[in-house]
Amino acid sequence: INMMLRFFKKRVIFLKNKNTIKIYNSKKIRTYLPYSISKTMRGSIICLGGLVSKYGKAISAYPGGCAIGTRPINYHLDALKKLGMKYEIKKGYIYATAKNGLKGNNIKFKKISVGATENLIIAASLAKGKTILKNCAIEPEIKDLTNFLSSAGANIKWIGKRTVQIIGVQKLKSINYTVMGDRIETGTMAIAAAITGGTLKIKGLDPKIINTELNLLKKTGAKIKVSKNKIHINGPEKIKSIKNIKTKEFPGIPTDLQAQWIALMSIANGASKITDNIYHDRFSHVPELNRLGAEITTDKNSAFVKGVNQLKGAQVMSTDIRASASLVIAGLIAKGRTDISRIYHIDRGYECIEEKFQSLGAKIYREKE
Repeated sequence: INMMLRFFKKRVIFLKNKNTIKIYNSKKIRTYLPYSISKTMRGSIICLGGLVSKYGKAISAYPGGCAIGTRPINYHLDALKKLGMKYEIKKGYIYATAKNGLKGNNIKFKKISVGATENLIIAASLAKGKTILKNCAIEPEIKDLTNFLSSAGANIKWIGKRTVQIIGVQKLKSINYTVMGDRIETGTMAIAAAITGGTLKIKGLDPKIINTELNLLKKTGAKIKVSKNKIHINGPEKIKSIKNIKTKEFPGIPTDLQAQWIALMSIANGASKITDNIYHDRFSHVPELNRLGAEITTDKNSAFVKGVNQLKGAQVMSTDIRASASLVIAGLIAKGRTDISRIYHIDRGYECIEEKFQSLGAKIYREKE
């Protein structure tokens, strides 16, 4: 993200000791995003709506990111087209224009999509007139995005569970804003506490946001207490298997915790089935977990896990952010040494993950690849 913002000619300053980022506006900005940047992050497609809405044009390479199966961007393009964006695709690039700006419209997404919902909310905030988006994703991060934009002067109102109304404004103002805590990192750390049988206190996230995940962890035998923005977890002595876990749009189990759940169930007492209803072939971590001694098979969009008593360290390879996390937490309880290669994936979703686990007593360190 930092590289992308700088490429757009934004001035970006990171204050690491305060976990703060300052972004300064620029009179001259690029409306072109090259493949060298977009290939590293699928989220780069979300720049498209904002650029076209504000500047009337954009050229963006098709996004890349984690190798977790087919993830088309047709929901983004179809919806932006309904706001008046014209585009053509040439040599892997999207050439988009809206000479007279985008115009509000009524849009119903054919399928719930987090990225498309975010893209259209951003684009509609500066479009002319009223936009109503139906069948929206309602993940907490999207509500946080609308809160951020509203604070900056956008006119956004949720008028139904999955329906949002946006009346376009001419410009947004600069603000100070505190981003919500990362619920996927919180879920990952909670699963890590459960798999190791450890004790962990997590601060900075409303427990209600991951209530579904916490209730599922309780079924594995974990003891959990919650208070305002705090979660206290005691991992079980023996992990109980959960027969049937299914990922689903919020408030269901997120697909971004599927790999971590499989790692947990790999040493549970009994058999489990984990079905991913969001990405049907997001199981590249399964053969790597099997290299650690897990007994996992897959069929279509489900993984079948037979819990084993002990995982054993081995050399494994990461393929995406969450696969990386699953291998790390599996390595925490594997006997012997586990070496995980291609860990550059994990840095896109977890800040200094090895340092956080070191502070909890884990023997983990990073080597240069």
